[in-house]
Amino acid sequence: MDYFRWRNEDAHRNALNAHCYWSLRKQGQTDKQATKALLKLSVAAKNELLFQNGINFNDLPNWQKRGIGLYWETYEKTGLNPKTNESVVTERRVSMWIMICDEGCLRGFYRGLLRD
Repeated sequence: MDYFRWRNEDAHRNALNAHCYWSLRKQGQTDKQATKALLKLSVAAKNELLFQNGINFNDLPNWQKRGIGLYWETYEKTGLNPKTNESVVTERRVSMWIMICDEGCLRGFYRGLLRD
């Protein structure tokens, strides 16, 4: 559970930094200048930088701030072995995704994953 919470916060921090970085790049700063400008900025200062560029980070959709989660779901599939002409059962995997939402939603989803 702690890993998922940490990962979620890490995605949030990365999204804030990425939005700030590309705002500075759009203003004409080089990659090195933009990176250096963000090094010692606080979260509040980064939010202010975005706000001055017309972006309210808190109003962005959650998937842009926190990302999405992917997991695999396994199911059985019946098929036909062409060499022996026998029916066989195999396991297949399909990727599933969830949109990351608020903390309460995440807590319930992650607990469900850990129970399975």
